Amino acid sequence: MSMQPHSEVIASLATGLVLAVTIEDLEFTAYIAVSEPDINLVADLVPAERFEQGGDLHVTAVSQPGEARQQIEDMAFNMNPGDAAVFLCADPATYRRVLGELGQDDIRADRLN
Repeated sequence: MSMQPHSEVIASLATGLVLAVTIEDLEFTAYIAVSEPDINLVADLVPAERFEQGGDLHVTAVSQPGEARQQIEDMAFNMNPGDAAVFLCADPATYRRVLGELGQDDIRADRLN
């Protein structure tokens, strides 16, 4: 899958952002947050309504900036339009890299809080 994502910020989280992302013909919602790699924290990031909607919810932990692109490509390869993705980023640098790889190069660390 060729990665040339386009995205727009649709909401803020306590420790991140929610994006509407398009990669080629794949459209999905991405929840990106600085968080421990704990699957139980997903319920704190994703609203209950999202679990009731159609589509799958994919979750991945990104432990360092250099993993961001590959994690996104791997996840996108397994997604269908309308799915959602959660990126649990180990630190602010990783968070910024994930955002950049999703087309949000201008996001600064001060948007974290």
